[in-house]
Amino acid sequence: MKNFLLASTLTAATLFSGFTYAADYNIDREGTHASIIFKIKHLGYSWLTGRFNDFDGKFSYDQETADASKINVIIQTASLDSNHAERDKHLKGEEFLDVSKYPTSTFTSTKYTAINESSGTLTGEFTLHGVTKTISFPIEKIGEGTDPWGGYRAGFSGKTTLKLTDYGIDYNLGPASTHVDLELFIEGVRQ
Repeated sequence: MKNFLLASTLTAATLFSGFTYAADYNIDREGTHASIIFKIKHLGYSWLTGRFNDFDGKFSYDQETADASKINVIIQTASLDSNHAERDKHLKGEEFLDVSKYPTSTFTSTKYTAINESSGTLTGEFTLHGVTKTISFPIEKIGEGTDPWGGYRAGFSGKTTLKLTDYGIDYNLGPASTHVDLELFIEGVRQ
């Protein structure tokens, strides 16, 4: 009986030692090494660009178990900044983001599919203007490793395009301005 228990314990230890669990990261807000940028065509003549200055989130990632990766991001919509105070007031108002009614926008991943060691497709639930849709977009791993302060970091970028009317934003900006591009540059500090 002792030999059976010892053999079972050794077998279980051998099986579980092969598993690698994803590490948890906090998005680096303190050092502002992360950004969420948007751009939309202005009348079809140029690009209007801006960013969200206040957001937070966490992600889990490990190269060996990349398909188990996940991320959760919360954006404070009132932190929109297009470098023009009057335009920002308009974009935060009822005709666009309506930040008093919808103070946050969120993304919670449901699936990550690795294509290779440095890229994949992220799928999840994105909520904007009170509407939640499932979206998928490509992700690229920028890099990972130790930092000068004794921590460990990992960074990623991603880009997606959203149709404004899908999220109940139907203000007529003209035929060239029906979609907005979002770019995410996320650097996290391992916990």
